[in-house]
Amino acid sequence: MATLLLHGLGADRRQPLELFGPVLADSPEPVVALDVRAHGASPLIGSAADFTLPALAAELAASARAALPPGEPVTLLGISMGAALALRIALDELLPVRRAVFVRPAFSSEALPPNLHAFPVIAELLTRLGPAEGVESFRESSLYQEVAAASPAGGRGLLGQFTAPDAVARAVRLTEIPRNRAYRDTAELAALSARGVPALVVAAPRDPVHPVEVAAEWAEGLGAELLTVPARDDSQPAQTAALRAGLAEWLRTAG
Repeated sequence: MATLLLHGLGADRRQPLELFGPVLADSPEPVVALDVRAHGASPLIGSAADFTLPALAAELAASARAALPPGEPVTLLGISMGAALALRIALDELLPVRRAVFVRPAFSSEALPPNLHAFPVIAELLTRLGPAEGVESFRESSLYQEVAAASPAGGRGLLGQFTAPDAVARAVRLTEIPRNRAYRDTAELAALSARGVPALVVAAPRDPVHPVEVAAEWAEGLGAELLTVPARDDSQPAQTAALRAGLAEWLRTAG
């Protein structure tokens, strides 16, 4: 069984490789980590229509099929935006998904939910002011200050969007992707468990961009186990260790 790793918004394929790598290091099965359009080494940008979750999921699934033996069953591991893309791949049956892990999901059945409001603002500032002036303007905004007050780590994550590679040229990703719904409603989520695909959802407290409430809704709709790990602001190493331990145990028992 192959494993497909999908990264978060503004990150690249190294993010899940670094996070999950120690868990997967001894696996004899292939591990594929892909850069989403307008991320990492991907040369693609395109128009707004290219940044719907279904379009991105189809593009990633095609790349995965090209890298794997025909019909190879897949374990999906996605972080944040990657969790939403993994969900679409599974729900739309774009790959033969055997099991799925969704880490700190941020997308829900609502287009541009409050927890994602900062990203189009960052895109606008990048386009209008550029990274240096844009980040200073964003620091003064209530959007940033509210996130940073609740989670300094979350605030740093938002500021990092200004220094990401080719941030200005790729700003469309921050405008368009958060407008997407990950799923229509909880009934659509239930379709995955009805097909017998086991799932794990990972949540962390005090993470304004990745609310526990969103993860809980995913877990309930999917009939999935909900693993809650320590907050990043308490200890990033503790969060990482708990996630890796929980993931390793789940993979061992989920078949």
